[in-house]
Amino acid sequence: MSTSTISKKSRLRWSISDTLTIAKRDLISLVRIPTTLVFAIIQPIMFVVLFRYVFGGAIKTPGNSYVNFLIPGILVQTTIFGAVGTAIGLAEDLQKGLIERFRALPMARMAVLGGRTVADLSRNVMVIFVITVVGFLVGFRPTGSFVSYMQACLLMLLFSYCLSWGFAFIGLAAPNSEAAQAMTFPLIFPITFASSIFVPVSSMPSWLQVFARNQPVSQAAQAVRGLMNGQPHGNSTWMTLIYAVIALALLGPIATAKYKKVA
Repeated sequence: MSTSTISKKSRLRWSISDTLTIAKRDLISLVRIPTTLVFAIIQPIMFVVLFRYVFGGAIKTPGNSYVNFLIPGILVQTTIFGAVGTAIGLAEDLQKGLIERFRALPMARMAVLGGRTVADLSRNVMVIFVITVVGFLVGFRPTGSFVSYMQACLLMLLFSYCLSWGFAFIGLAAPNSEAAQAMTFPLIFPITFASSIFVPVSSMPSWLQVFARNQPVSQAAQAVRGLMNGQPHGNSTWMTLIYAVIALALLGPIATAKYKKVA
């Protein structure tokens, strides 16, 4: 084995180790400041209760009970909102000067962004578990197989992880965490509420249906709903994967370039 090959493997192990160290640091901060995780869980629970018991009776979902329609959509929304934590966390680290300290350490350049996105991915896993339990408590009964359910969860996590790289750019561009949060909501609110997360697209005005049916969040919600309920969902899974890969391919380099400028 050549020296260059050994060197490349050594750098790869170094990068992975540094990334996991940063991810561990970010997860430990959730334990020390648990309010962040609590609010991340409370918000989707409020959406579940609100739409299940307040609006659910007025929303018709042919071929599906509303609760079985709602919970997969809420799970997609929750993972997307969870990815917003990447922007907020990076903005806080930048504001406190931690990014500059990390830069002074002998660590891989990719570790800061990689660690933050991996930590937020791990937090999304915990939130998915909690919301699934809440869903069962309010009557959610998925009719698909366990394997399909796990495939749906993995699809959500991949989709949200790829989006988190775009939010990483926002976090690095924002002057503080409050500004980062304010900058993300105008982006995620249109694609989450003008989607099939809460209501069927067919119930929307015709001029809105074209956008709502084909945008990434609707495709993800349709794929997750179909997998969890064992129902046909067309090409939604493939479309979600394509959107995720495109997002990572475009947003990853942009966030990395921004990090090099601010760090």
